[in-house]
Amino acid sequence: MSSTFKGNKSYLPSKTCVVCKKEMTWRKSWAKNWEMIKYCSDACRKKAPKDQS
Repeated sequence: MSSTFKGNKSYLPSKTCVVCKKEMTWRKSWAKNWEMIKYCSDACRKKAPKDQS
């Protein structure tokens, strides 16, 4: 294990899922589009109300 790993994700940014209201912690795979992330999972994305625009 690397000596730089903190083992504690509390220092990472987090958001609340708009569907289930669970807290989501930042993931490296979301780094490029963190501002656009709304849902914690594909299941919540499918449950989200659809825009009729």
